[in-house]
Amino acid sequence: MKPYFEKIGIRLFYGDIINTLKQLPSESIDLIFADPPYNLSNGGFTCHAGKRVGVNKGTWDKSKGAEEDFKFHYNWIKACRTVLKSDGSLWISGTYHSIYLCGYILQKQGWHILNDVCWYKPNASPNLSCRMFTASHETLLWVKKNKNAKHIFNYKLMKHSDFSQDIIKKPDKQMRSVWAIGTPKNGEKKYGKHPTQKPEALLERIITASSAEGDTVLDPFCGSATTGVAAIRHKRKFVGIDFEKKYLDKYAIPRLKDELCSSSTSDCRLQEEEEEYGLLP
Repeated sequence: MKPYFEKIGIRLFYGDIINTLKQLPSESIDLIFADPPYNLSNGGFTCHAGKRVGVNKGTWDKSKGAEEDFKFHYNWIKACRTVLKSDGSLWISGTYHSIYLCGYILQKQGWHILNDVCWYKPNASPNLSCRMFTASHETLLWVKKNKNAKHIFNYKLMKHSDFSQDIIKKPDKQMRSVWAIGTPKNGEKKYGKHPTQKPEALLERIITASSAEGDTVLDPFCGSATTGVAAIRHKRKFVGIDFEKKYLDKYAIPRLKDELCSSSTSDCRLQEEEEEYGLLP
């Protein structure tokens, strides 16, 4: 299958996620980060920049009912299991709308759960109804294919790294499973904000914790390619898939080009030449 966008160490695919995963080689991926639809677009409202806005992300985020939602999550998780190496691991993000369903499916398929991480958002939007607690976290599930698999965990790096945004992390102490990381910074929204965009700090932590330099990282719902940006920054290869062409064109490709420019002067010169002669998609 021909990539929609390709550079050295980077491949972006546009199309159906499960069909695309089926065309990737078996056991070719070292680490997967998946941010699937949360199925929370239900006509409700939230607060953004002090204004009341709808929570609808798009038709792709609307629930099709419990049975269809189950089939969708079951199939993409199963397809990820096929392309993941035996010693690789998978991260899934979600809220209560989806994460418990994904957790149940992981157990049915025989995955072994390593951690559930609470991503706490210090700057979360307030609750407008004032009839429930303000939602200020998402849950991340970290799993491997089976209990006896030897997965990567860069323990010393996580113990000694300075993650200044983590209010619970103390120097030279084991990193805990509650991470305080704010929503994407302004510089990460240079080309606009994807409706479910994750902060670069979150993906940098996940990638550096559970992969090695030169590894291949897959994001089957890559959106604005935050995972790809973090992968390039930390010398990993990246494979991204999305079924929304506009997200690849507007957010993912420009951000990946920018990161390549930051990490390699030669890539910058090549990009300028391609843009001048109209060779870029």
